[in-house]
Amino acid sequence: MSHLFDTYARMPVRIVRGEGAWLIDDRGQRHLDAISGIGVCSLGHAHPRLADALADQAHKLIHTANIVELPLQEKLGDALADISGLERAFIANSGAEAIECALKLSRLHAHRQGIERPAVLVAEHSFHGRTLAGISASGNAAIQAGYGPLVDGFVRVPFGDLEAAGRAFADNPDIVAVLVESIQGEGGVRVPPDNYLPGLRRLSDEHGALLMLDEIQSGMNRTGRWFAFQHHAGLKPDVVTVAKALGNGVPVAACLAREAVAALMQPGSHGTTFGGNPLACRAALTVIDIMRDDRIAERAAQAGQRLIDGLRRGLDGLAPVTEIRGRGLMIGIELDRDCPEIKSDALKAGVILNVTRGRTIRLLPPLIVSDGEVDRIVEVVVRCVRERYCP
Repeated sequence: MSHLFDTYARMPVRIVRGEGAWLIDDRGQRHLDAISGIGVCSLGHAHPRLADALADQAHKLIHTANIVELPLQEKLGDALADISGLERAFIANSGAEAIECALKLSRLHAHRQGIERPAVLVAEHSFHGRTLAGISASGNAAIQAGYGPLVDGFVRVPFGDLEAAGRAFADNPDIVAVLVESIQGEGGVRVPPDNYLPGLRRLSDEHGALLMLDEIQSGMNRTGRWFAFQHHAGLKPDVVTVAKALGNGVPVAACLAREAVAALMQPGSHGTTFGGNPLACRAALTVIDIMRDDRIAERAAQAGQRLIDGLRRGLDGLAPVTEIRGRGLMIGIELDRDCPEIKSDALKAGVILNVTRGRTIRLLPPLIVSDGEVDRIVEVVVRCVRERYCP
């Protein structure tokens, strides 16, 4: 009997080691990781440069309280400002904590304006983490079930629908912020129309609201840019959350903000025990350095195009396949039916992937994936879909 909470429907494979884009189980069998730990291990597993940095830092200093100055944390703040264009960073441990910080900023912004019951505009099918505030902001009834009463103060509209967002602002004068994913991940890898994020920027400016973008899954070059919002020239949000790939498996996250927004928080108004510790900051700095040195953004864009082109060729004309979509190495294949069996089918073929929203096969391979590994993912996914759903 396991003494762990029964909170995961785990696949029947016991992983004990990783190597690049591959995971090795306790029987020595190799599995191509097409989900990279749900978008976390973008540099693959057991990256030697990261492993060396972590070992070196562990011999120096792992943790000390945020009541002293931490040079590595300050250096990470500088690096995040450089890649995002936002001036300030609060370093946390997880995406959920980064979202919590963003929501707190929206409340402080509201109260500064004398709004006592502020609202945040959010999207249907969104996912913003597992805290009570996070699941309340999310548009996912399954993760909310049994946890009521939820946190109030959220106005929900369809993702990608700029007109619906405009009507929500007109109908709700107390909306003080917009919180959306630049690309929905758990919601089925949905890329919004090109005018969507710039349009939300315009609406936010017109109504004095903050534009807060959740880049926890889409950030850190997953889409071929440091952040997905950077595909829109000149777009600058007020708040951005980043986590997952920032530490390549070491828990670290950040809530990034414009100078004026970050100034809403003062000493004592927010904090964290473990967030920004030297080990986590060393990991994040090393990840950023590797991504720069190895031109990971370019690789993600190239490999992503190869992957999506291969999938479209292999799945073209198959009735169950309704859409193949994505950007960079963030790709979803939507079927016309629920497809939970595809996970076990792919696992038997040596590829680990997952399914989100019941019928979207989600692919988030490591950004260091080779052309041969991309082709292997294509071959397995196409064969599994054909054999399972196209007899």
